[in-house]
Amino acid sequence: MRIPQLRMPLAVSGALVASLLLGACGTRTAGSEAGGAGEPTASCGASDTYGASDGDGRAQGQMEGREQGQEQRQERDGVRIVGMVAGAGFRSGSGSPGSSCVVAYSVTNQEAEPFTYTITFSFVDDQGRVLSADEETVASVGAGRTVRRTLEAVGYGGGGQPLDPEHVRITDVKSVPSDQAPASAGSCPSSGLRLTADDGDAAMGLRVVGLHLENCGSRPYSLEGYPVLQLLDDELEPVEGIDILRGVGGIPMAGEGSGPPRPVTLRPGESAGATLAWRNTTQFGEAVTVPYVRVRAESGSDPVVIAPNLDLGTTGELGVDPWEKETEEAATGPVRPQSS
Repeated sequence: MRIPQLRMPLAVSGALVASLLLGACGTRTAGSEAGGAGEPTASCGASDTYGASDGDGRAQGQMEGREQGQEQRQERDGVRIVGMVAGAGFRSGSGSPGSSCVVAYSVTNQEAEPFTYTITFSFVDDQGRVLSADEETVASVGAGRTVRRTLEAVGYGGGGQPLDPEHVRITDVKSVPSDQAPASAGSCPSSGLRLTADDGDAAMGLRVVGLHLENCGSRPYSLEGYPVLQLLDDELEPVEGIDILRGVGGIPMAGEGSGPPRPVTLRPGESAGATLAWRNTTQFGEAVTVPYVRVRAESGSDPVVIAPNLDLGTTGELGVDPWEKETEEAATGPVRPQSS
């Protein structure tokens, strides 16, 4: 297949149609079950909510025009923000909603199987400067179903003013089949192995992402060798033309890595780690970004799809170290790139 162009930030899979739907003035629903209606919520009363028609259609027209304007500003890859609803602590008639108002959003899955969505929101000030970010995971959205969630209204700026939709940006959306999504903290797959990836690190063009394999089962697990990787594009189709190197020693500035594979036995509660390393150098040719990687702990293991967004540039290479047992410190933080 044709290797996709470098796209930063990552575009959402064309199969995903996810929309952020926020309630207007009056009673709204904010259900948390797929396709469910949820419990009604009272009017937030914030200045960014919309009033009803005044009878001659003028207010309704203003509301629709405002919604369209917000959608144009906020829409990103089929995701949009259009209003606010009241949170659980809001009391009708209490005046200023303050921190009781929340941003509600919905995710609609138009695939033929359940998908898990990870959405990154950025919170900005009046000048558009990013103050903080929040990553939300919406798990197992059924085929053709809609799930509704809310973002708590966090304070921004020195005054701790309540957040409104004008100060939220949708930074990224990723989606993977639910049966291949990384297991959430506190859960354990039937295999007894929880495979996850950390946020990674970067320095002087070097990128590293740590893979972590935890034995969350009840019996020891032994393995030896390298993680089995398949690179995927934003349609979850295989990306070809990239050399996957055994060991990170061939990646400039990545250091010598962990050496050759050694047998690893994980008792319940123990974990192993491996490192992905690459450079984002761009010279002649077509730059490549690989948004998703399907990972197996070893050949025949259950697959897990992670979304490290490998900005490989034109290098055409990705290094992977073998599994080795992790210390507690190594399991809780990303691997740091070599500075020389």
